[in-house]
Amino acid sequence: MTTSERASVVRSGHLDGLVALVTGGGNGIGAAVARRLGAAGAHVVVADVDEDAAGRVAEEAGGVAVACDVSLPEDNERAVATATGRYGRLDLAFLNAGVVSGCGLGDDFDLARYRRVMGVNLDGVVFGVQAALPALRAAGGGTIVATASMAGIVGIPDDPIYAANKHAVVGLVRSLGPHLAASGVKVHALCPSFADTAILGDGRRKLEEIGFPVLDVATVADAFFRLLDSDGTGECWFVVPGREAEPFVFRRAPGPRV
Repeated sequence: MTTSERASVVRSGHLDGLVALVTGGGNGIGAAVARRLGAAGAHVVVADVDEDAAGRVAEEAGGVAVACDVSLPEDNERAVATATGRYGRLDLAFLNAGVVSGCGLGDDFDLARYRRVMGVNLDGVVFGVQAALPALRAAGGGTIVATASMAGIVGIPDDPIYAANKHAVVGLVRSLGPHLAASGVKVHALCPSFADTAILGDGRRKLEEIGFPVLDVATVADAFFRLLDSDGTGECWFVVPGREAEPFVFRRAPGPRV
């Protein structure tokens, strides 16, 4: 399938025959997207550290499951190899796995938790891109979507470590977009605010107390499919309650003066 044929299929709303990898696909946003990809005709590989959850979603999506800790390069490589070995190629990588830090800086800093959240949220994207690129290029091009967060665009005083790795994902996507364009690979970030997933944990109660609206997972999945239709690359799509999802417009940085 050529790049132009793939773009036509995506715009038609039917993904017949496309091969997609979804990390963190056992629950939440990843599961919602995996199910909809399968319903649209794509072949879906559902990767998750929880192999049972991945198996349930893969069965619903008509795809296959693979156990995957995205903080390990070899697990990302195995997930991609599952896609290419089963379906012959890879067209779309949704690098969605994520966790919250559970610690801050100062008295509540925890090195093990810090390493874990950076390993999943940042290394998982870097290793996922590294593993997926050869397969995407071999297929003539494709799309990488990384789940960042609004925490990658604004500061989050309650979880600065989470904000740090999500800012890093946004910077990576903005840098890779133009770098990979010539090879036919598009790269985007999906940046939802608080969504109704297990990652919220006790935070849901705090949000309810202050009246902050929580996104339905279906709304985030809608934004994901709108993002696939974009002609651009290196875009960071915000998804917040009450607004239509679209690429965030970053101000140009001031250049040097002579």
